[in-house]
Amino acid sequence: MSRLTLISRDGCHLCEVAEQVLDRIAADTGQTWTRVDVDSSIELERDYGDRVPVLLLDGREHGYWRVEEARLRRDLARAPGAPPL
Repeated sequence: MSRLTLISRDGCHLCEVAEQVLDRIAADTGQTWTRVDVDSSIELERDYGDRVPVLLLDGREHGYWRVEEARLRRDLARAPGAPPL
C-alpha cells in the first residue's frame, strides 16, 4: 500500500505540477503514490472539491494546492504513523 495519495482532478494545472513533484520524490526515495480523482465520489468532492490537489500521507492530510517538497521528504523519512515534528 502506498503511503502517498494525491486527490486531484483531470484538467487541473496544480494537480499536474503536484504529480511531477511526486514523481520526482518517488524516483529519489522509492516511494510509490496513488492518484484518486476527486470527482469519482460525492464524499471526496464534498471534502476536497475546491482544494485540489490534496496530498495525504498515511491517510492524513499533508497539504493542499502545492506539495511542500522539503517537508514531504522529511516526513517520509519517519516511520508510518509517527507524529509530525
